[in-house]
Amino acid sequence: MFDKVLVANRGEIAIRVFRTLRELGIGAVGVYSEGDRAALHVAYADEAFLLGPTPAAESYLAVDRILDAAQRAAAQAVHPGYGFLAENAAFAQAVEDAGLAWIGPPPAALELMGNKTAARTAMQAAGVPIIPGTTDPLGSAEELLSLGDELGYPILIKAAAGGGGKGMEEVHDPAQAEQAFERARRQGQSYFANPDVYVEKLIVDPRHVEVQVLADSHGNVVHLGERDCTIQRRHQKLIEETPSPAVDEELRRRIGAIGVEAARACGYRSAGTVEGLLTQDGDYFFMEMNTRIQVEHTVTEMVTGLDLVREQILVALGEPLSVRQEDVELRGHAIECRINAEDVARGFLPAPARVTGYREPAGPGVRVDSGVAAGYEVSGAYDPLVAKLIVHGVDREHARRRMLRALDEFWIEGPATLIGFHKALLSHPCFVAGETCHGVVESDELATRAAELAGASPVASPSNSVLQGTGADRRGRRAALRGAPVGARAGVARACAPATGPGGPGRRGRGGQRRRRLAHAGHGPFRPCGRRRRSRGRPGDLRRRGDEDGERGACARRRHRAGPLRRGRPARYHGPGHLHDRSRLAIRGAPRGV
Repeated sequence: MFDKVLVANRGEIAIRVFRTLRELGIGAVGVYSEGDRAALHVAYADEAFLLGPTPAAESYLAVDRILDAAQRAAAQAVHPGYGFLAENAAFAQAVEDAGLAWIGPPPAALELMGNKTAARTAMQAAGVPIIPGTTDPLGSAEELLSLGDELGYPILIKAAAGGGGKGMEEVHDPAQAEQAFERARRQGQSYFANPDVYVEKLIVDPRHVEVQVLADSHGNVVHLGERDCTIQRRHQKLIEETPSPAVDEELRRRIGAIGVEAARACGYRSAGTVEGLLTQDGDYFFMEMNTRIQVEHTVTEMVTGLDLVREQILVALGEPLSVRQEDVELRGHAIECRINAEDVARGFLPAPARVTGYREPAGPGVRVDSGVAAGYEVSGAYDPLVAKLIVHGVDREHARRRMLRALDEFWIEGPATLIGFHKALLSHPCFVAGETCHGVVESDELATRAAELAGASPVASPSNSVLQGTGADRRGRRAALRGAPVGARAGVARACAPATGPGGPGRRGRGGQRRRRLAHAGHGPFRPCGRRRRSRGRPGDLRRRGDEDGERGACARRRHRAGPLRRGRPARYHGPGHLHDRSRLAIRGAPRGV
């Protein structure tokens, strides 16, 4: 077993890998940029090393600095996560040349599958069906026009070294060919330092269905079912689910076998994903292979019960897979929503900002993979992913409703996010029916509905807490609290405490100013009691306050020096649930001894 593993990544995926490392008793080594000094993954790691300035090119993409950090930490292996250098064959080779274990596929497999034209050639030779198109890079716009006549429009130009939806241009008629060809080449050079492009027939309104595979160094390869990633915007995935609503058992066996053959054809090892397109006629075509852990691996873990990161680590240690194909069983249905800091009203533009309030949903079948907390700054220098919200249900409809409930509970204050968008889409008839929702995702109708739902107050936000309200509502709630045991009242107060940032509710900042003025129960602005009074208190006395309606409020112990109190001065607030010496708590009107 490894003693230490360095995770060459940031954010939620770094924390995700750290958690499995801790379960295995392995030291977790993190890395960070100047802009990520206060990031959660830095705090979660057992030790962390500064790579350099905020730009990724000078930190998370700096191979020499990452290897230097691994040597200083005495790490024995490197896990790349996803993105950054995860599919970089040169980085994988450099890790192995440095005497470290690479937790991922062999560099040769990364090299082969990273070149899309070479991968298509290899898959075609192995008998894996590929989308009609070219297997060699295009040389000119004239060649593109000839292919358009041969394949028929529309066609799709793709960067040969591309991935993640980058470097792709649709061509619907010959007039668009030359400009689309030049744009795709520029994007390939900009994103991947490779201007080569190739062409595929553009399949209209397909399903994006991918297969999760696992392979070890002993010749074992299994598939873990499919994931449906059809809900996308500009080739960027937004919602993933498994199993696909369009795949039955027979089709699952067929596309699973395609995934296994693709992995064998490139000598694969570790976890990987074979991506393909499922046509309306039921034909399935290989599109590309993602040679890393996927963002959406979580839904596969929910329905199989497997820890894919754990499998990656054990395979890197030379262990055989812990599961055989006949042991794989898909239980229930799982859905993942990507909670990005993006503004739907502005065309999904990134919305970097400080997270001023944050509370995650919980309950049965709910999982959140996140890399932020209240007070964290969502940077515009990196991917806008804030969190991944995953739910598991007994079937698709159960999972859909559970996701809507979890989205209602998710409270993020500060940056604009996709929470409202996901609520709108999961409630739309096209998603309920399990359709592709072609043309709906980017429609004005959905954007308008998303804006309405984004403005609604989440059930977990302080404005919807149990002690909020006015008049009869508030009196009724407090009456219910007065009828409960004292311990239960304190529990309710704790449960309703808002997340107000690093300083916590009711704390004073370094400058001596209150971070937030809260009500006596921790929700909303503080309002002094209706009547002012002078009293001579003693150290340890309870200070009771009423609200503007004259009702009795919750009690908070205030330790103060003996002597008269200032007229109208509010009691010191220690935060909900911070009731000192609760065993001595007494509430006016309650029987003695309660």
